[in-house]
Amino acid sequence: MRVVDGKWPRWGADAGLVVLAFAPPLLSQPYVDTSGPAWSALIGYEAVTAVMVLLRRRLPATAFVLGFGALVAALVGGAAEGAKLTPMAFVPLAVLLYSLGSLCTSWARTVSVLLGCGGAISLLGLWANRMTAEASEFQGRLDVLAALAPMLLAWAMGFASRSRRALLAAAEQRAAEASRAQRLEAAQATQRERARIAREMHDVVAHSLTLLVVHAETLRARGDELPDWARTQIDGLAAAGRQSGGELRDLLRVLRDPAEAAPLQPVPGLGELDALLDSHRAAGGTVEVRKGTPGTALESLPAPVQTAGYRIVQEALSNARRHAPGAPVRLLVDGAAGRLRCEVENSRGARRGTAGAGIGLGLVSMRERVDALGGRLTAGPTGDGGFRVVATMPLEKERA
Repeated sequence: MRVVDGKWPRWGADAGLVVLAFAPPLLSQPYVDTSGPAWSALIGYEAVTAVMVLLRRRLPATAFVLGFGALVAALVGGAAEGAKLTPMAFVPLAVLLYSLGSLCTSWARTVSVLLGCGGAISLLGLWANRMTAEASEFQGRLDVLAALAPMLLAWAMGFASRSRRALLAAAEQRAAEASRAQRLEAAQATQRERARIAREMHDVVAHSLTLLVVHAETLRARGDELPDWARTQIDGLAAAGRQSGGELRDLLRVLRDPAEAAPLQPVPGLGELDALLDSHRAAGGTVEVRKGTPGTALESLPAPVQTAGYRIVQEALSNARRHAPGAPVRLLVDGAAGRLRCEVENSRGARRGTAGAGIGLGLVSMRERVDALGGRLTAGPTGDGGFRVVATMPLEKERA
């Protein structure tokens, strides 16, 4: 027999209850009366009551009425034959009364069963006993009330058990409602914080990007007054500003309402690497692209892997421009052997980088993207004073 969730199986509990309720009468009967009529009445009563005990959960009122009727019939029939049943025969009746108090939720039905049916059966049994029992010692008197009165305690215990279960259920419901309210409050607080961050980003970053694009377009309109190298830089500046503005709008939509997380423009992937490299060159950088495994179509890789690879290359190129301006950059992107490998390495910068450039979150962001896909990221300085970033990500995340 297995115990599941700390509880015995229902059939095991019923079997144990039958043994505990019906064994005492059988064990005590030899000390009261060993005649054949006594045993016949007891065994017949226990057979009927055993079935009622098994049905008590579904039909508690019916089980009590039939069980009580069987007990009265056994007592009256045994008395008519001059046989006496053990007082322990009332134990199965106590089980049925406990079930009635524990499982019957209707007060009207409980009162009608206890006072109506129970009283009628008791009166009918007393009348039949008076009519059939010849000896006065087998005729019921006040001893019947003395035997039946304690049985109400079994019903009271069952009622107390049902009340306790109701209180526990109400407490669990209140706890569940409090937990739901807490989760809702936390979600609302998170949404309010998202909205606040979105407002701040819109007021600060979006405004600055808009001014950047406006100034770049103004300079482009006066391009005939500028040297050729300046016109190229301004074109790259305007394109980068417009792209950043579009991605910022998508990010603000996600922050304001995560349910509407679909971007307004396509999510960048490895198919846009050429445009990213062109913008890097337009900003004054140089990049050498090393070929990966021949025949590998980077555009066919899974979208999350493509996006992570694009963002890693984008951040590495930005770091190279900030910290090592003018340094040549070597790039390798290979999608063979079931994984994507992105390697970006730059040499020592031709001039000193911008003091205080960046806030140190670029590598953190790259590492989080790689970890989310089950990959590995290594980043650090090289022997010649440069910097090297290598990210390896499986095309399909391994299942735990």
